[in-house]
Amino acid sequence: MQAGFAMVEAGFNPGSTMAGDYLIGYIAVTTNLSAAAGAIVAMLVSWVVMKKPDASMALNGALAGLVSITAPCNVVTPMGAILIGVAGGTLVVFAVMFIDRVLKVDDPVGAVSVHGVCGAWGTLATGLFNMETGLFYGGGLKQLGMQALGAGTAFVWAFGLGLILFFAIRKTIGLRVTPEEELKGLDIGEHGMEAYSGFQVFTTT
Repeated sequence: MQAGFAMVEAGFNPGSTMAGDYLIGYIAVTTNLSAAAGAIVAMLVSWVVMKKPDASMALNGALAGLVSITAPCNVVTPMGAILIGVAGGTLVVFAVMFIDRVLKVDDPVGAVSVHGVCGAWGTLATGLFNMETGLFYGGGLKQLGMQALGAGTAFVWAFGLGLILFFAIRKTIGLRVTPEEELKGLDIGEHGMEAYSGFQVFTTT
């Protein structure tokens, strides 16, 4: 699934220019450089931290690089794109571990880490690596401050509204299925069939 998302994201950034000019190629380069850097670094970091290479973490690293570069993809240098991907690939590993082990939030594919944490990083990276207004290019703190305000506003809106909606669902129809359905998998519980034939230890009858 992560690989499919990566392919979509790699084409999403260039296609979002909505114009057939040189930026399509440029954005494709920065996007893929960031993704490659994220994948490699996430693999290496997970290898060091978890004592073994983790292929799924490498895929999440590629996604982390793609998400991180989405906001600044047309305003950063290729080297800036690599550095953004390196940071994203590092962040995603520690974010996944923190959410799973410390917060104990059930996020099996690391969606919050990839899209939330790395999305926020990418938004801030625009204020750091923008070739014209970024802090690292002498642009001062104005752009970075604007990016931080935008990221903070998005977090307050998404987290606040999500908290209200999830609380309402919990008090009405409930958030979780039964423990038995969790063990069997929702493909059986909701659809009466196996998603991956032969991998389930339960029958559909």
